[in-house]
Amino acid sequence: MEYHSDRFEDFSLMVFKDEKLVGVLPANKRGGKVYSHEGLSYGGLVFNEKIKFNVVLLIFKSVLRYLDSSKINELHVKLLPSIYCKIPNDELLYLAFLLEAQLSRRDALAVICSSQRIKYSKNRIEGKNRGLKNNLEIKEVLDFTAFWNTILIPNLANKHEAKPVHSLKEITMLKHLFPKNIRQFNVYQNEELVAGTTIFESHNVAHSQYISGNENKNVLGSLDFLHMHLLDEVFADKNYFDFGISNENKGRNVNEGLQYWKEGFGARIIAQDFYTFETNNFSKLDTVML
Repeated sequence: MEYHSDRFEDFSLMVFKDEKLVGVLPANKRGGKVYSHEGLSYGGLVFNEKIKFNVVLLIFKSVLRYLDSSKINELHVKLLPSIYCKIPNDELLYLAFLLEAQLSRRDALAVICSSQRIKYSKNRIEGKNRGLKNNLEIKEVLDFTAFWNTILIPNLANKHEAKPVHSLKEITMLKHLFPKNIRQFNVYQNEELVAGTTIFESHNVAHSQYISGNENKNVLGSLDFLHMHLLDEVFADKNYFDFGISNENKGRNVNEGLQYWKEGFGARIIAQDFYTFETNNFSKLDTVML
């Protein structure tokens, strides 16, 4: 997270049991409240598979008690979606129930499960066929410059008056740090870049972090052509393909056109929840275990 450390007041916590590290909470502080790190897509407690529920309970109780003693009243946590876990990992969701945490936001990830594939829609197949007809070519590249500068940045500026979450310098540095996990796929017509997607790949999931095409993307079928290739060839053995959210207004609204496009590939919704914990409720965990 060092690459954007200047944007956040770090408040990450480490929890020890008998001087052995048993859990960490990547976090930052803002306005007198602590957030499971806002510079990360997913948050919550991090612990290994050997940790059982009774210890997770003690870890989280210790975190809340420490925050309460530090005059911090609220802990805001965005949970890790289930598809990103190697093993069942809903301990924090259960603790949210026990602690009467407030559900403050729920995002809808558009996800494809490789073992239960849904047929492509007619529109997506037609898009792929346009890509074939227009002699499009897909290449995996190591350099993000062309996609960032000629496709992604102009599109976000023109359509949303926004910038990519990662600058070109930042995504290049992250690629250097995680060369097997961050991958760039570009689409070309006659050697001209017309579309692309940036994939963040983890153990279970291939996630499209950025998807963008030029103004002719619908005519060319470039994004349909690209993503059907990724689904059928590159990531066919990956458990899940995550298109990310189509939400706006903190999960209250959905971009209908964008959601429709993702669902045309067979994507369906996996929820990501955000909870607000009152730190002085830590004593509610005293009587959970019988």
